[in-house]
Amino acid sequence: MPKYVYDFTEGNKDLKDLLGGKGANLAEMTNLGLPVPPGFTITTDACRRFLEDGGLPEGLDEEISRHLTALEGRMGRRLGQADDPLLVSVRSGAKFSMPGMMETVLNIGLNDQSVHGLVKQAGGNERFAWDSYRRLIQMFGKTVQGIDGELFDEALEELKHGRDDLELEAADFQRLVETYKGIVREQTGQDFPADPHDQMRMAVMAVFESWNAPRAILYRRQERIPADLGTAVNVCSMVFGNCGMDSGTGVAFTRDPGSGHQGVYGDYLQNAQGEDVVAGIRNTMPLQDLERLDKPVYDELMKIMETLENHYRDLCDIEFTVERGKLWMLQTRVGKRTAGAAFRIAVQLADQGLIDLDEAVTRVSGAQLAQLMFPRFDGDAKTNKITTGMNASPGAAVGKAVFSSERAVELAAAGEDVILVRRETNPDDLAGMIAAQGVLTSRGGKTSHAAVVARGMGKTCVCGAEELEVSTKERRFTAPGGVVVSEGDVISIDGSSGAVYLGEVPVVPSPVVEYFEGATDQDDELVRAVHRIMTHADATRRLKVRANADNAEDAARARRFGAEGIGLCRTEHMFLGDRRQLVEDLVLASSKEERDQALAALEPLQKADFVEIFQAMEGLPVTIRLIDPPLHEFLPDYTELSVKVALAGDRAEEKDRRVLAAVKRLHEQNPMLGLRGVRLGLVIPGLFAMQVRAIAEAAKAVEGARAEIMIPLVGAVQELEYVKDEAQRILAEVGVEALVGTMIEVPRAALTAGQIAEAAEFFSFGTNDLTQMTWGFSRDDVEAAFFSKYLELGVFGVSPFESLDRDGVGRLVRIAAEEGRATRPDLKLGICGEHGGDPDSIHFCHQAGLDYVSCSPFRIPVARLEAGRAALTSAESDTR
Repeated sequence: MPKYVYDFTEGNKDLKDLLGGKGANLAEMTNLGLPVPPGFTITTDACRRFLEDGGLPEGLDEEISRHLTALEGRMGRRLGQADDPLLVSVRSGAKFSMPGMMETVLNIGLNDQSVHGLVKQAGGNERFAWDSYRRLIQMFGKTVQGIDGELFDEALEELKHGRDDLELEAADFQRLVETYKGIVREQTGQDFPADPHDQMRMAVMAVFESWNAPRAILYRRQERIPADLGTAVNVCSMVFGNCGMDSGTGVAFTRDPGSGHQGVYGDYLQNAQGEDVVAGIRNTMPLQDLERLDKPVYDELMKIMETLENHYRDLCDIEFTVERGKLWMLQTRVGKRTAGAAFRIAVQLADQGLIDLDEAVTRVSGAQLAQLMFPRFDGDAKTNKITTGMNASPGAAVGKAVFSSERAVELAAAGEDVILVRRETNPDDLAGMIAAQGVLTSRGGKTSHAAVVARGMGKTCVCGAEELEVSTKERRFTAPGGVVVSEGDVISIDGSSGAVYLGEVPVVPSPVVEYFEGATDQDDELVRAVHRIMTHADATRRLKVRANADNAEDAARARRFGAEGIGLCRTEHMFLGDRRQLVEDLVLASSKEERDQALAALEPLQKADFVEIFQAMEGLPVTIRLIDPPLHEFLPDYTELSVKVALAGDRAEEKDRRVLAAVKRLHEQNPMLGLRGVRLGLVIPGLFAMQVRAIAEAAKAVEGARAEIMIPLVGAVQELEYVKDEAQRILAEVGVEALVGTMIEVPRAALTAGQIAEAAEFFSFGTNDLTQMTWGFSRDDVEAAFFSKYLELGVFGVSPFESLDRDGVGRLVRIAAEEGRATRPDLKLGICGEHGGDPDSIHFCHQAGLDYVSCSPFRIPVARLEAGRAALTSAESDTR
């Protein structure tokens, strides 16, 4: 029989796969001797079995009962005991933090009898006991019984009559309990469950079920968390922060998660339970105020925070409760942080000797670096600031104000930029937070739901803008001075300063982009941290990083961003605009003379293009792909031309008739699988020869130029051999050397790579087309048609065009790499599809033994960093 339940004394922080992050860290804090309320964890194995079988696995009930009995013996009272009740919380805890996405139920064990025992425990504090009871019914009703939470909220608001929560008395909460029980009865047809063991069992199952709740699925998809992990459940003896003004609850960070600066950061709320802080329904006080309220507790908390940061060697996010002057630790985890904080903290910890620079590089990510490269507001611009809130998650966000998650999703899908405005967010707002450019709330602090989730997603967020009166029903907010912002009005929010502006504020490049562009000023602390990390990543990585660039301007920018060559120069882009007519003339030429005339006009233009690019790259390798467009891109539209000729009738010009006949002859039902790539070069004499000669002449004209000629869409080695023979003859005539290779973008090429490598001196994997052809769908058509449904159903964890499909496309890449190098050991291997700038795909490229990745210029810093991280994480796994 598998073991499904572990006491907090049995686990440790390395058992996150089994105990989830929360359970593993509660066990770790217990092992460290910190004040953790006793409890036990039900494993992720049990959750997976539950989700597979539709019920609790065999033996789990008995195992929970044994651990509950042991917990009752340790605490000296039984669950729900009428005269002296033990109460417990039931909380989720997956391997990866998913704040607010799954269920929590507090105060389990209360009923009409045990509430009086809780009054006795609390020294006659009836208000506390009845407040705890109404919280149980409210949380249980919403999370376990699926009752609309608004019904409970409306009943509470009606009872308050404008009073603050703290002004409510015991009798108010006692009436509220009866109201809540009536809501449960009306909505479910049953009484609220009075048996404490039923309450706990139902809560455990609700937590398991919440793993597949829509918001949890959406969050996992956003954060790329695997769907098969499941969640653990933590059953913990209750400690109470709502016992009076000598009690409270809080969230603390060992460093500022927004900036990374060291100091005292967090929120504290007197006479409250933990959910009050996270939900943002009451505005908190700064953690520093706890020193004034209860210095012994504050001092103990500071020592524990130092212990945890040194133990975990990272920023720690801590939840705690003070019960009548006694400090209890309810959770710790490595805290979510902004991108800027991640870089600063990594370097700080390295400077403190807690980690080395290798680990510092692995502590940040390419996605975080990309966030730092987003623009910021122009400090010199004329603005209309209407209020200031808490700078919860940095960035510059501009958009139309919307007041519901549904509206945010709707407008974003229509291409509008929006800012989601709420009094406070809750887990049901996740879809709107993802859709929005930024989030603005009038309540809550830096540890509220909005702040924590926004930081994790890299979204701009301003919280706790208390001066705003937000009316979600009227879809507007009122700012100081009578300024009214209605839905659809444009606002700008600055997550770095907390400022909220009316209208659109212009943006300027980030200092990190300016650094990559070549600015030498490193007075900015963040820039210094990025420089330290990037320098070490560059020194560590094996993969080279090249750029996809089709002109001298992009090539020069790529060079400044650290590109070590060009991995893909698309020549078809050079034939658009004014030159399109020359290509059309070439394709439609009816004689050798007409064809030679068109080629003669194109060759000097091509040579000039290549000269500029070679000069920009200053002796670094440049891989030039010969022309590879679908043929229809250079021909008149068949339908339009047919209509034109038909309407003209006998008056149609002879040229139009001749062109129509040629277009009809060349017309293709599926141009993407038609006459393009190497096929075009073989069918139209002189086309590839003209390009090769232009490349060779340009390379000869630029000292140190290193050309690599790439033949596109090869599926058989014979195609490549024919073009390569012609190319080498031209190169010899001009007197220059250049590698000749091919793009592997057809599945057959990958599967016959051993043969193709006999002729190819390098492979460059064109994973855009390889993905299309392997999956059998057109990217332009299917993404809008059904990708969202495939993501929802779990067919895709992420779009295969965004991150490389390792099982299918990746396997083809591995086969081609292995068989190609078996034939030609010095075969150069690279990737030039969009995946060359995707962090996860870069790690795959490292593992597959590729020599370089190539991506758009703006993504080069990301690729450099991820290549370094790939080398370090691969080396770490090799030593295990």
